[in-house]
Amino acid sequence: MQNVTLIATAAMGLESIVANEVKSLGYEVQVENGRVVFEAPVSAIPRCNLWLRTADRVRLLVGRFKAYTFDELFEATKALPWEYYISEEGQFPVSGKSVQSKLFSVPDCQAITKKAIAERLKLKHGVASKMPETGALYKVEVSLLKDEAILTIDTSGVGLHKRGYRIGQGEAPLKETMAAALVLLTNWKAEYPLIDPFCGSGTIPIEAAMIGQNIAPGFNREFASEGWSLIKAKHWEKAIEEAEDKANYDQKIDITGSDIDHKLIKISEGNATEAGFGDLISWKQMQVKDLSIKKENGYIIGNPPYGQRLSDKEAVAKIYHDFGSVMEEHPSWSVYILTAFEKFEKQYGKTATKKRKLFNGFIKTDYYQYFGRKTKGEK
Repeated sequence: MQNVTLIATAAMGLESIVANEVKSLGYEVQVENGRVVFEAPVSAIPRCNLWLRTADRVRLLVGRFKAYTFDELFEATKALPWEYYISEEGQFPVSGKSVQSKLFSVPDCQAITKKAIAERLKLKHGVASKMPETGALYKVEVSLLKDEAILTIDTSGVGLHKRGYRIGQGEAPLKETMAAALVLLTNWKAEYPLIDPFCGSGTIPIEAAMIGQNIAPGFNREFASEGWSLIKAKHWEKAIEEAEDKANYDQKIDITGSDIDHKLIKISEGNATEAGFGDLISWKQMQVKDLSIKKENGYIIGNPPYGQRLSDKEAVAKIYHDFGSVMEEHPSWSVYILTAFEKFEKQYGKTATKKRKLFNGFIKTDYYQYFGRKTKGEK
């Protein structure tokens, strides 16, 4: 087999962003709900794990088929070429999920899938008794949706949002993948100033800095598939070399994170240092009404408090009002705000140029976008 089929899983509403990222790596994609499917050489596994900023994880598709009975699930699973992916010593735990399917018992689906894979591997690897399962980890998932079974192996291990730099966080941290998506949904470039006035533990400024300097988000972490015999060491070496070559550490960036909570500013500073941006991102403890903007044609990207508790609503409404008053003085700035606060535009004092529905975890939010009027000489 020269090519494999890969699935980059995506949070609801981010499929098109993930698809653009996969396409920029040179692969043709098919977009489905919650995932981006593409065929690629085995070498794409290291590249995608290193480079995808907004995908949750990269899965290797082994097979998909209709299964209405446990017999059908067993036989179709056993017919798949598991020996190509899983080495003789490989550990292959099976997890599962089932939605709107006749085979609704997840533990049974998992057990049957596990048994079918074991039977296939014993046959192909010439093992008489039980498979040893002492080697590399191949986490298999059997996912049933409307009676279609999709069998995959997780290539990432820990979710791709775990970049390795977050040593501290606040109460409701924004996932790194979502923070990167918020930046990629703007047309910000590294030469423009960027401010996050609600920076929390610093995720948006740090992700923006990584984008600005074209640093691969998976550069400082490990992946489950690093120990797979399927992927040659040279593929990992080449992917890491590519990431090193493409990083532009000399790119100047003008990024500031501020927050009302001085403890969060300390956490942000620690996270930025861990990410390698200790001296490159400015951090300030301040209220949004004291936001001081001295340059033109900048970008605000923020994930402010949502005021979901009744007791917080009034305080949050005032924050949005103060924020709108400050930004009224800076028409050249573009403003991008993610919030679940339904009356955001009313409090901010202006209707958004554009809105996009996104889910922050399980919270339904809107991404309010205000396009700045660029001053003369700027595109």
